[in-house]
This record gives sequence, structure tokens and C-alpha cells, in this order.
Amino acid sequence: MEKSIKIKSINPIKIFGASDRYLKLVELELSVSIICRNDLIKLNGKLENVDKAVKVLNEIIEILNKKGSINLAKIKDLIIIVKSENIKNINYFSDPKFNLYKGRKGKISPRTQGQVKAVNIIKENDLSLITGPAGTGKTFLSIVYAMALLDNNEVDKIILCRPAVEAGENLGFLPGDLKEKVDPYLTPLYESLEKILPKNKLEDLFLNNIIEIVPLAYMRGRTLENSFMILDEAQNSTDKQMKMFLTRLGIGSRAVITGDITQVDLKKNKYSGLIQAINILKGIHGIGFYEFNKEDVVRHTLVKSIIEAYDEKK
Repeated sequence: MEKSIKIKSINPIKIFGASDRYLKLVELELSVSIICRNDLIKLNGKLENVDKAVKVLNEIIEILNKKGSINLAKIKDLIIIVKSENIKNINYFSDPKFNLYKGRKGKISPRTQGQVKAVNIIKENDLSLITGPAGTGKTFLSIVYAMALLDNNEVDKIILCRPAVEAGENLGFLPGDLKEKVDPYLTPLYESLEKILPKNKLEDLFLNNIIEIVPLAYMRGRTLENSFMILDEAQNSTDKQMKMFLTRLGIGSRAVITGDITQVDLKKNKYSGLIQAINILKGIHGIGFYEFNKEDVVRHTLVKSIIEAYDEKK
């Protein structure tokens, strides 16, 4: 299948990048061939692939017309969006309603249709259970949305927690203070925050206990009001731990529980609290559920292929 795009008053070098690096990326990721002659771009390949490549190039042209420049990272984002399953004609970059938060590197928006749906679930419910494979943005989106609520004074604090599976009941016997004991298990949460906030603001929020990062075991006995709670890697919580976390919700609080039910690391005699919660809580008003699939993976393009390879071995 062949399709053409006419270039209007834009230097082709801006569209294709130095040494055609943007062009080569689109060709590689979408399995098409692209040729530029004068002011005409010609694309060849399977109809579905050509349609996606046309959308990417049109989005590039639109961004160039509006902003005058584009970078490789933005083009990678465009490709991810267009490759996502059942993608609709949504301009994630120019439509303000999709901007979740202005982070230290600019506006943060959903990158796939699945991420848009997940965010809507979180917006509409006081408790949301978001599941799916690695790299789909479950935790990152939850934290970004929590930061948006914090900045709008809709919550007073954010609580991020994870089960420290390997440490089990032995945390108290490990050397160092609480932070030194559990940091290895909580590092991904720190990394997500560091992508969003400048260092000085993040340190201030930690210092004033507006953001807390704690192991799941240390949530026992607390009742949190007007807070946004996020339980990450929830597939590794036990059924008792999950019930304990769920009952921490106080007045004005909301919670998001994220996890990948295919990656349970609990001992064989322990049942995943996340799997049990999904089965028990369905049908309760105010609780939302969303499951990502491999089409929503926004990490390295190989991650999607790795997930598919493992799925085939099941």
C-alpha cells in the first residue's frame, strides 16, 4: 500500500532529523519504507502500518507548525501512542484536557489510549485497582495524578507504600534506621518522584511529611484522612496485608492499588492479596478496576516483545 503526504513550508530536515534519524525510527518501529522527493513524502508497506506512519508524520508536522521544533523523545512518544491498540484520533500533546501535571521536564500526559482510560478510572473512584504488565505506567500515572491533587489542595498528603517481600518479618533485625532498611525495596517510588519534581521541592515535601514512602507493614494502625494512598507491587501483599491497607482509608482519602498478577513473588503457601481483592471487591460502588495489556507498554520497545514471548510459553 502506498500513501503520500505533501509538505507545506516545512524544511524536510526538521521532519526527518539529522542524518534522517527520525525517519529511520519511524521506518523501523512501524515496518514501512519512506521516501521524500521535493515536497512529497511517500510511504509504502502494509495498510495498517502505513496508516500509523502517516499519523505519526502528520503529528510531527503539526507540532513543528506550532512549536517550530521536535526531539527524538517526543517522536518516540508519538510512535508509542499510535502503536497502542485501537488508538483514536486524540492529540495527546495539544489537547489541555489530557495534561495531568506540569513536572520538572514539562507537561505530563497519558501516552496510550489505555493510560487515558486508567486515569479516568482513578479520577472517578475513591479506590482504584490498576493491574497489568511491567512498563505500562501504572505507578507513575498514579503518582502524577496524586501530585496534581496535592497541588490543587484536594488532598493534604501522599502515602506511597510497597510490600518488602524479601525482608519479610526480619526488617527489625537489619542494621540501620527504617529508611536504610527499606530503601532498596522502595527505590522505584523515589525514582518516579524524581522524574516529576525538582530536587529541592521533593526534599521539602519529604521533610514536612507531606509525602511519605513506607513499607506496607508500617501502615498498620494508621487512619489517614484527606490523603492519597498508593500501594505499589500489590501482587506481593498477603490477603491480611491487603485488608489492612484497604481499611486505612479515612474521611476524604482516596487510594490506588497497582500490581502485575503474573509476577507474584510470595511463598507458595501465601495467597496474593491483590488477586483476592479483585475477586472480592468487584461490584462495589466507588471502586474502579482497569487492566493494562502489552499494547500499553511505554518502556523500551523490546519490553513488549519480551512480554509476548513469555505469554506464548504459558
